[in-house]
Amino acid sequence: MFSADCGATLLGTAHRAPPDWAAFTNGCQVRYLDYNDTYLSKEPAHPSDNIPAALALAESQDADGRELIVAIALAYEVQCRLCDAASLRARGWDHVTYGAFSTTLAAARLLRLDPERTRHAVGIAGVASAALRQSRVGELSHWKGCAFANAARHGVFAALLARAGMTGPAPIFEGEKGFEKLVSGAPLQMRVGEWGKGPDGDFMIFKTSIKFWPAEYHSQSAIEACLKLRAQVNDASQIESVLVQSHDAAVDIIGSEPEKWRPTSRETADHSLPYLVAVALADGAVTAKQFAPERISDPVLLALVQRVKVERHKELSAAYPEAVANIVTVRLRDGRAFSQRVDYPRGHAQNALTDAEVEAKFCVLAEPALGARRSEAVLRWLWQLEQAGSVAGLLPLLVVK
Repeated sequence: MFSADCGATLLGTAHRAPPDWAAFTNGCQVRYLDYNDTYLSKEPAHPSDNIPAALALAESQDADGRELIVAIALAYEVQCRLCDAASLRARGWDHVTYGAFSTTLAAARLLRLDPERTRHAVGIAGVASAALRQSRVGELSHWKGCAFANAARHGVFAALLARAGMTGPAPIFEGEKGFEKLVSGAPLQMRVGEWGKGPDGDFMIFKTSIKFWPAEYHSQSAIEACLKLRAQVNDASQIESVLVQSHDAAVDIIGSEPEKWRPTSRETADHSLPYLVAVALADGAVTAKQFAPERISDPVLLALVQRVKVERHKELSAAYPEAVANIVTVRLRDGRAFSQRVDYPRGHAQNALTDAEVEAKFCVLAEPALGARRSEAVLRWLWQLEQAGSVAGLLPLLVVK
């Protein structure tokens, strides 16, 4: 295990590692349950993946809470606006590729790099950043939840190298063999002066959506529709068939490959539209329990998964990414049919969670490890983050005893 006296703490422990490796380890923890946030555009992404990298650098630099908040907001701006500029998925690259740039710039801010060294950091991160989309195709592996953490590790490392004086290749974006020609296939233009000055005056962080269920985001409205239908269905064994009408992104990502109808890992199950629909109808809930090995392999549940059909829907595709809609129609063996459509699932930017709901989600996840009293202490600390003189004060509260 790596260690460092002036590093960053691995969440849940008192061990300190170099900040780039802390960014990786903590990023894997944050991403594992697939329960964080989402931004939908030409390229979908999970910008909260930037937070572990920013926290690691902030702790290692003894930054205060306000500096951490600024770095996180900067990372959200960069990643979300890159997602607005060009789709990487369409060209076979993974969305985490953009995360190398966003985490580099967050790290550069916390390291107080000047513009020249920041440019070198971006060049170093960008030249080695391209991640293959294969990590999210077919039967998924543990790497699905580690891919952004690895991009963040590269981003933090690039900033540290640039601070030490290493130069990076340029121009990284528009160069002859640069990012725009080989990876994005389109110019990546971001007018920094416009940040926070849109029609609503908001930064990009306010345009992200928080997951209400621990599953791939495009399934959220389908899960909600199934839970609304369950009272009418009552007994899942009486389901003859299920039709899910969805938009192109959902079909392409979680509803078209044969592995999605017979998942053998948690990573595939939480990225399987047919599995998520079936388990929501059968169990009336989608929590970590629905991804236990014995539940994923249950033959009765898998038989129901086989009766789920996924179809593309032109109207829903045209509404994406503004809406992330699914229509679920359940037909019972007695001939009755019930249908439910959800456009903006709970937690969507257009149907935001309340502070109390976000706190409740935190407590459900934290209390099994920290207990109710310490979870409440962490919440109180986080609500006062802007006034914190040092972010290092948070880490001892997170040690799992």
